[in-house]
Amino acid sequence: MLVQYNDDYEKIVMGLLSYVSDLKDPARLEEELEWYNAEDNRRIYLWQSEETGNLIGMAGVEEEEELVLLRHISIDPSFRKEGLTYKILDALKDRYTDKNIVATLETASIISKWQKKLSEQ
Repeated sequence: MLVQYNDDYEKIVMGLLSYVSDLKDPARLEEELEWYNAEDNRRIYLWQSEETGNLIGMAGVEEEEELVLLRHISIDPSFRKEGLTYKILDALKDRYTDKNIVATLETASIISKWQKKLSEQ
């Protein structure tokens, strides 16, 4: 289930963001988190495991009038290959029913695969 970020989750988000290839440096991680917190249209969502209650994934988005730009998505390596990326995207789609979810260059392949999966259903 999606949980909206708050300051209590800072270390968890920093850990999950560190799995993103261009965010390995701690100073860069802090800058990215500050960037998300600087504007009201930028949000971080965490994915909470329904079985354990642990926070095991995250998505960073930027909301615009007609779209939601997926900037980052990251899953704890222990939980990869379980379809969590698609579950997170499905939950974002449910949250933003009146907006299209679009990709950055970094998230384009993920969004493309997800959209293909949706069209096959």
